[in-house]
Parts: sequence; C-alpha cells; structure tokens
Amino acid sequence: MRDTQKQDNTMAFTETLTELSTDSKDIKRKGWKNRITLLLKKNTRLIKNKPCRPSSADALHWGQSLEQLLAHKYGKAAFFVFLKSEFCEENLEFWSKCEDYRTLSCEKEQKTTANSIYEEFVRSEAPKEINLDYLTRNAITAGLSNPDPELFIQAERKVYSLMENNAYPRFLQSQLYKDLCSTAAGKNKRSKS
Repeated sequence: MRDTQKQDNTMAFTETLTELSTDSKDIKRKGWKNRITLLLKKNTRLIKNKPCRPSSADALHWGQSLEQLLAHKYGKAAFFVFLKSEFCEENLEFWSKCEDYRTLSCEKEQKTTANSIYEEFVRSEAPKEINLDYLTRNAITAGLSNPDPELFIQAERKVYSLMENNAYPRFLQSQLYKDLCSTAAGKNKRSKS
C-alpha cells in the first residue's frame, strides 16, 4: 500500500511539474511565489478531485517533518518551487528518481535507470550534478556495472539529510509556505460556509 501511495505521489508530482511548465507564459509573468497559487487555481483536473487538494491542516502538517511534506503531492510540489527559487531543485529531483529506482524489479530497467540517474546527477560535470563526496560518487560508479536497488541509497540519504537540515527549515520560514498556510486556511473557511 505504501509503495502504491509513493508511486501515486511521484506520478502526481511529475504531472504537476509538467502542468507548471505548460503554463510557462503565465509563470514568466508571475513570480515564483505565485506558481503554487497558479497550480492550485488553474489545475482544473485536480480541482475536481478535492480530497487531493491541500487543506490548512495539510499545510500545517507539512511543517512537522520533511517526510510529511514529501508524502503529500502538493507539499512536494510546493517544496520543489521553493528549491527552484533557491537554485537547488536537483536535490529533490535526484531523491525522487532514487525513490522510483528502488521500486524497479526488472534488471534491464534498473540498469537503464541507474545509468540515467548517474549521467544526470552523479557524474562529474553532470547537467544537474549533486554535491557528493568522492567515496560516495566512486561507489556508485563502481556499482553501475551490476546495479541493485540499493545502489544510490547512501547518496540519497546524504541528499535527504541536506534537504532536511538546510532547505526544509528555510522553506518553513519562507513567504511561500506562509502564503500556502493562509491560502489553504481561507479556502477551508469558504468551503465550510
């Protein structure tokens, strides 16, 4: 059940990011603070599915832990928007891809995905290179010839820790998070009336 929920959240997160990209003209005109509001207001497909929309309780719940935030598709999308504003969204992208990678059971798919993750995030001078120490990077490089589901686990933990101790506390202090809490609270008041 938990794996299915993670896959649903990851798929919804990917769909949400795609939808954010498709409204690029609107996004270019508006600042990053409005991106999540745009997501909440303009996404008609998700609006019909009201139980998935964040409530004020959801938004406040995200403040309890990074794990709680990333378990909710809108929380994950909001955190991504915040990380993008700080030019470090590759950490969340890497973590998400590693989570997906661990669920793969086909060896051929594991090998292809492992190489893709390596090329995009791990190798030196990668387009979205994440900050890894020499030993971790070399362990991944050595494991690419015969990848297993745990290949990226050490790097994933380091990136998660970095997000948890660095970016997440800043997210909670950000105007974006405060706006989300107040927007969600206002929406709940209107829906109860």
